[in-house]
Amino acid sequence: MEKAEGEEKKSRVLIIGATGNLGFELAKASLQSSHPTFALVRNLSSSSHSSKSNKLHYLSNAGATLLEGSLQDQDSLVEAVKLVDVVICAVPSKQALHQKLLLQVISNSGSVKRFIPSEFGLDPYKTQVSDLDHNFYSSKAEIRQLVEASSIPYTVISCNFFMSYLLPSLVQPDLKAPPRDKYTVFGSGDVKGVFMKEADVASFTISAMDDPRTLNKVLYLRPPGNMYSLNELVQLWESKLQKTLEKIYIPEEELLKKIKETPYPENMTMVFIYSTFVKGDQIYFDIDSSGGVEGTHLYPQLRYTTISEYLDTLL
Repeated sequence: MEKAEGEEKKSRVLIIGATGNLGFELAKASLQSSHPTFALVRNLSSSSHSSKSNKLHYLSNAGATLLEGSLQDQDSLVEAVKLVDVVICAVPSKQALHQKLLLQVISNSGSVKRFIPSEFGLDPYKTQVSDLDHNFYSSKAEIRQLVEASSIPYTVISCNFFMSYLLPSLVQPDLKAPPRDKYTVFGSGDVKGVFMKEADVASFTISAMDDPRTLNKVLYLRPPGNMYSLNELVQLWESKLQKTLEKIYIPEEELLKKIKETPYPENMTMVFIYSTFVKGDQIYFDIDSSGGVEGTHLYPQLRYTTISEYLDTLL
């Protein structure tokens, strides 16, 4: 079928990490937006992991092209990158530095119109816990610096927390479900954090990847309905339970002491809580002055799950 006059050709998209929680949502969002979508997958023939296998079957049936390769295999990266216009990397944070070879391949290709690195969290340039985080954020910052220093056109997605992390317990690190009797508040309880559903992050990412307004910028996601302090979070939960919970306050000094006494990596959840709900690392800075743009301002038409809606599923 011939392309209608004036209709833009859809960018071809490569997703790296497509069997992960976010990567899978990115691949689905790309396909739903009718982009030719490619997924770079390690060990295509291996179906030992049923969850991975099911995701690959879904993507293949939905029209994605599955390519075998990895971030450590230069030849597979070269072959994959030459097929596409946009590269989105969604590997886990602990693999952030594994993107270096990919950066070289993209830079050498000269054909990629946009690269979205695997950042997808707090902005590593803005965090104030570098003495506590065991290089969690410095690894992401190092990749961002390499991207900025290259000639690769990029967009960075700063979506803060995923709803699947911490929110199922209402930010109670020792619980797996929301509390119904007692609630621990860290710090004053007045500092806001941001939570986004993975599928919503994917929708904003796919919308941003071809947008000239997001070129060489950070796309921050701070929807009004998804920014809550711990005090606001427990108040919202109490209104849904129709019950008042007992509050236990952990001051900053006590939380810091607990972080330092707990071995790594068991202390990282408390580091993230300290960074967000005590230091305010997700919201203390103004987006405009940081050289970034805010996703809900750019794409007001995109529907997203609010924290209140998510908490309804936990009742």
